Amino acid sequence: MVRKPRHLSAEDKALWKKVADSTERLHQTRPQVEFPPVELMGEPKKPATAKLPRFRVGENNLPRSKPNDIAPSLSDSVASQALAMDQKTFGKMKKGRLSPEARLDLHGMTIAQAHPALTRFILDSAAMNRRLVLVITGKGKHRDDGGPIPVRFGVLRHQVPQWLQSAPLRQHVLQISEAHLKHGGQGAYYVYLKRRR
Repeated sequence: MVRKPRHLSAEDKALWKKVADSTERLHQTRPQVEFPPVELMGEPKKPATAKLPRFRVGENNLPRSKPNDIAPSLSDSVASQALAMDQKTFGKMKKGRLSPEARLDLHGMTIAQAHPALTRFILDSAAMNRRLVLVITGKGKHRDDGGPIPVRFGVLRHQVPQWLQSAPLRQHVLQISEAHLKHGGQGAYYVYLKRRR
């Protein structure tokens, strides 16, 4: 069904004119603003693109001195920490001549189990005024579960130094170092604790 357009009668038009004449304008007439003529700019310029280094899936995107350099390993990053303890004691510790006063074995634990266990172990060791403790992480298993996100080789081995350098453990840890071969080598860390005051 199509509606016919409604037209105003002569009476409606007269009434509307009477109402319109009795009103005042809200805005006075605005002056005309003239805009400057638009200049044609020609072809748009292409943005300069910086040459990005090649990146492969699974590769660490750390800054490198040369394009073909390999990203620093975990042992290099732990070893590159500034020496915060006595150099002579550190030398003995690295050579395996100091015996750890306590040890924590995280083998077979998940991240959710290992983090609270490590926190409890370090806080208890600090409360007992121990100086050198050993945290065994294992080297890790290389397994690919086929998921879309790659799983890092040796998850606990990479996670433990980060946990030790964050609160609440950071205030008790003086130095972290990879253990000597007789104490586990790459699968363990020496944690040298600060002296209680």
